[in-house]
Amino acid sequence: STTRKYGGTGLGLAISRRFCQMMGGMIFVESETDKGSVFTIQLPARVDSPDIKMVMPPDANRHVESSRVIVPGDPNVVLVIDDDASVRDLMQRFLSREGFGVVTASAGDIGIQLARELKPVAITLDVMMPGLDGWAVLTRLKSDPELADIPVVMLTMVDDKNIGYALGASDYLTKPIDRDRLIKTLQRYRCLQPPCSILVVEDDDATREMVRRTLEKERWIVHEAENGRIGIEQMENNRPELVLLDLMMPEVDGFQFITEMRRNPDWQSIPVVVITALDLTLEERLQLSGRVEQILQKGAYSQEALLQQVSNLVAQYVSPEEF
Repeated sequence: STTRKYGGTGLGLAISRRFCQMMGGMIFVESETDKGSVFTIQLPARVDSPDIKMVMPPDANRHVESSRVIVPGDPNVVLVIDDDASVRDLMQRFLSREGFGVVTASAGDIGIQLARELKPVAITLDVMMPGLDGWAVLTRLKSDPELADIPVVMLTMVDDKNIGYALGASDYLTKPIDRDRLIKTLQRYRCLQPPCSILVVEDDDATREMVRRTLEKERWIVHEAENGRIGIEQMENNRPELVLLDLMMPEVDGFQFITEMRRNPDWQSIPVVVITALDLTLEERLQLSGRVEQILQKGAYSQEALLQQVSNLVAQYVSPEEF
């Protein structure tokens, strides 16, 4: 059948989830490779049948944590986009305990609006939502230059990491949400104990030297590698907060380096900034799609402008209060 050959549309699980929510319950799934999936439905013992009414208060789609004032540019705000009120409440309690400010949105379009207003340090995004689903929201976030650099963590009951990473997701979590895994993931996007480390993978000595001097002035600890093979070895010993990467290098080039990075679960959320002398072809840009944070072209910038661009990009990943 077509479903067996190509896979289903994913509507069955979304519909089942909605039915469960209408009865005040939840549906969970646990999957094991080569064995299958177990779906568990939890429903209340008694379901009341109140009069059907639709009440939508003006601020139903957005909620700002009341324990602190959220302002645009706050370096530790996480935006939670999920149509499930219980999940939004759970996420808010989890993250508030860890010192994050939390803003929630129950719809994708409201989430995009809040992302533009607040520029959060990270976004958690549900995949299955009415209206704009998570994939559509992720595509819009990554196509907006002002929002593309914000790390996005997908929350879903469907295990489809490749779609998320191809669209630009920085990480991927499955429901039911594991609190420790969630906190561990989000902690990666703020520098808790500056100075933080950065890996510069570049075969040109002069470029490496220029970048190193610039970053050290900003109190970064700079690790250097003259090719991708050495870069991978460096990462095994010291996990950086950010990678600056040249594409054309001997032994292991930048494309191979990124592929190797994404194979390691501990490295998949590390932002990568590519610095290249190439005019990238469409195929090469597609190969990098969703895997890098920014592409800077050598020769298109003066030395000062290139370094300024690098400095600006680096600064995006560190809270202003930490310097």
